[in-house]
Amino acid sequence: MTARRLIHGAAALLAAIAFGATLWSGVDDGGTALAFGVLIAVGELTRWKGGGSRRAAPLGTAGSLSYALLGAEAGHPAQHDAGQILTVVLVATLLGGVPHIWRGSSPTLDHLARRVLKVGFAAICFQPLYSRGVFEHWDGSAYALTLVALLVLTALCDAVLAAALARSRTGWPFGPLLREELRGLLGIGSAVCATGAVMALAVAVAGLWALPVFCLPLLLTQLSLRRYAAVRATYRQTITSLARATEIAGYTPAGHARRVAALSLAVGRDLGLTGTELTVLEHAALMHDIGQLSLVDPVPAGATAALPGAEQRRIALLGGAVVRQTGVAAAVAVVVERQADPYRDQPVAARIVRAVNAYEEKSRDAGVEGPLRALEELRLATAGDYAPEVVESLARVLSRDCLTLPVAG
Repeated sequence: MTARRLIHGAAALLAAIAFGATLWSGVDDGGTALAFGVLIAVGELTRWKGGGSRRAAPLGTAGSLSYALLGAEAGHPAQHDAGQILTVVLVATLLGGVPHIWRGSSPTLDHLARRVLKVGFAAICFQPLYSRGVFEHWDGSAYALTLVALLVLTALCDAVLAAALARSRTGWPFGPLLREELRGLLGIGSAVCATGAVMALAVAVAGLWALPVFCLPLLLTQLSLRRYAAVRATYRQTITSLARATEIAGYTPAGHARRVAALSLAVGRDLGLTGTELTVLEHAALMHDIGQLSLVDPVPAGATAALPGAEQRRIALLGGAVVRQTGVAAAVAVVVERQADPYRDQPVAARIVRAVNAYEEKSRDAGVEGPLRALEELRLATAGDYAPEVVESLARVLSRDCLTLPVAG
């Protein structure tokens, strides 16, 4: 929590200084400030919530960065400073978030802190140099490359901030979180940076009419991303429905697949798995028992961990065959069919699913001491059945949850 408080404190201090300076000196280039404020507010209005606590507002971010790097409007030097830029961005972001607050989905402090620090970094690096005439005799290509380089540096700093905030909030390893943030820069992040640079350059030449023209491609990209996110959500719901087939048929207890998936994801994050690997892990954990549908006689309470190894492998192979027929990704089927193999021959996801499934079965309905006893049994079996690093990661995750299973949503 210390890193999170430091980031929030730095953002609050920077915003207070900027707001006070703007109140003292007044607003320059009011029309420009209003135009960018409206653009940023519209970007926040169209913001949507991604996975976890992510809040995607590409248009608002691009508008904020372009205002921070705006040196001129229609050939006339701009009069605003870094303090005014921060004030306009913060006020517009808060105004654009009003409908989200009304619906109970207010922007988090992390979202606001990152926006303030990101825009403040870009504006403080650029505006003093521009006002001193450093770029006055630069040719167009050198000036444009400078803006792009500054945006890249700003994006990298923001990725570090995002990873640090996520680390402080969740306790997950910093390295994988940073890798995920950097990977995101290659997608919508690059589009946001490019749009911010292009809008700043276009307004400097053509004036404020360039804003609606050059923000349109990003709006279309955002629409496509939202549709893609909706497709992925539907796909996950389909997998969840398939996973419930074993519960409906009475082969496994209610909620077993969801509990295993939730705990497997927590272990996967603790071990540093990437976003794609976590998706495969979640889907495989949801469908890990689907092979039991091929059994004539159900396993008592669906507890496959207590079965002989040969029977476990037979059920796993049947499950992999079922998964392949459903059209789910082949990587998911591989994890499902290899979950009963010796752990040294398994992929990491299969090791996680096997250990978490065994823990859930052993601790379920076992009383207060069930979780501790289940962990001890897993540790004793690390010589051949369960990967030691996975069992220790499971112990770390459970210790953070006071040795309780996570509640499945």
